[in-house]
Amino acid sequence: MSLVKLRVSIIGTLTLLIALSTLFFTIILSFLGITNLLSLAVLVVLFNIAQWLLGPYMINAIYRVREISASDRPELHSMVQRLSERLGLKMPKVMLADIPIPNAFAYGSPIAGSRVAVTSGLLRELEGEEVEAVVGHELGHLKNRDVQVMMFASILPAIFYFVGTSMMMSAYYGGGRQREGSAAPWLIGIASMVIYYILTLFVLGLSRLREYYADQRSVSVVDDGARKLSEALAKIASSSSKMRLHKQAPTSLNSFKALFIEDPDKAASDQAAISSARMFKTDQQLVNEILSRKVSATAQVLELFSTHPNIIKRLQALQGSVQSRVGDL
Repeated sequence: MSLVKLRVSIIGTLTLLIALSTLFFTIILSFLGITNLLSLAVLVVLFNIAQWLLGPYMINAIYRVREISASDRPELHSMVQRLSERLGLKMPKVMLADIPIPNAFAYGSPIAGSRVAVTSGLLRELEGEEVEAVVGHELGHLKNRDVQVMMFASILPAIFYFVGTSMMMSAYYGGGRQREGSAAPWLIGIASMVIYYILTLFVLGLSRLREYYADQRSVSVVDDGARKLSEALAKIASSSSKMRLHKQAPTSLNSFKALFIEDPDKAASDQAAISSARMFKTDQQLVNEILSRKVSATAQVLELFSTHPNIIKRLQALQGSVQSRVGDL
């Protein structure tokens, strides 16, 4: 899928998300004829903005992230600087997370600035060219302003979650004071929770699209990027699944899993795609083995509830970018 098509899909999904949220919230306010829910929505927005501003410091504490200097990791610093220049980005801070599982993430805020972090496991498991492709992907997230977009998108379902829980708690604890036969608070509360789950599916879909988009950003700035990123993703999925199965991965990874290049929680579902691929000697053989498999119906359903695309579909998209580039030559 090209960058243009991905951009159109992302804009369309975000527009639909905003439109549905506005419609549902307007209906609820009109039905109740009150404005206190609007105050609740404002509080939710302010809470999420505060979380966004302070989030980088929370991430540093949870994942034991520290800034590394150019003298500590000169090759990594040079890599980030070179790719940042190609993308037209101000170079972010280079961070190292003390996590054994191979992964990487981009994050930041107006207070903390932009940051790109790689885990100790990533530097241990991947070759230099594969690390480069992963860094290109994370810089792609910064270029696309994904941190800000996903923060905004996540606020919308959060509003309905708080509206739903508030209405149901109010109906439950204030039941004795409600006029007899009044089921409106319960109905609105339940409807709000249903809307919350529907909007969450849209947010997850938007997250998956932005992963594809960041992949294509990496391909556009890294030489032979599709091959390098394919091998990197295959090795990350393989190593992560083995660590999860042997319970070597920290459980705290769930806190901000949407940040990662590959969802740590998808180890169990990805295992089906890579179960017999560990014995291959080369990275490309590992990639080809995963590509040879079909996406099962179960995997397609599970993907709907994931922040990241299915590993097979993701590698197929990267293969498609290779073929389109060859066709352009």
